Amino acid sequence: MFFDIETSYCQGWFWQPSFNTQITYDQIIKDSAIICICWKWEGSKKVHHLEWNKGDDKRMINKFVKELAEADEVIGHNGDRFDLKWVRTRLLFHGHKSIPEIRSIDTLKISRNKFKFPSNRLDAIGKYLGLGGKMDTGGIQLWHDIIQKNSKAAMAKMVKYCKRDVVLLEEVYKKLEGFTKHKTHIGIQEGNSPCSCPSCANEKTHMKRRFVSPTGTIKVQLRCSNPECKRFFLVSLKHYNDRMSRKKNKYAKIK
Repeated sequence: MFFDIETSYCQGWFWQPSFNTQITYDQIIKDSAIICICWKWEGSKKVHHLEWNKGDDKRMINKFVKELAEADEVIGHNGDRFDLKWVRTRLLFHGHKSIPEIRSIDTLKISRNKFKFPSNRLDAIGKYLGLGGKMDTGGIQLWHDIIQKNSKAAMAKMVKYCKRDVVLLEEVYKKLEGFTKHKTHIGIQEGNSPCSCPSCANEKTHMKRRFVSPTGTIKVQLRCSNPECKRFFLVSLKHYNDRMSRKKNKYAKIK
């Protein structure tokens, strides 16, 4: 699942604005909430969305947690530090005792750890990779029109903006995924062998080299033969030998 959220601003009392103005929780008269959530499933063209009801995000968040429960992985940009924390916080606020285990992939972490982009913002990465950028919101006025005026036109624009983020997120992830490890092995999930490609489940892979760790553990590097994938990945020597043994027995039976 690829997903993104948009949140409201806090409202409160303060005196002269400045960069170092300190505001305590007692000065907040209305807390932030989630305005809308957009998500799509890998391979699907449809982007789903939910939106709050005049500032109340309870019904929306209750529906979204059911979608989360169906996901093998959730992918967001800064999802670990922002989106998922927001979702958990609002679920807790609305009385949930716990939520399903979430296996998360954060494209911001991938971009920071694996690459040297001019900027790690989703908009900048999309433009750098020739995918296009985020939609222009027009600034804080859009949030003001939703929060203060309950404008349907503003909400529709916010949802459109959020949906574009989700589409761009998937496009960026597809570019980055070959440079990072999968958290879910799609091949095994579909009933294939551990030597199948973890990205596309292709059973046709070939060995490139062997690695020996400092502790003496041997790993075999395989590469997917699917021309649209070509992913490198590691398997244990045992799994590789098991596959070679099955192939040998298969050929022996044919002869």
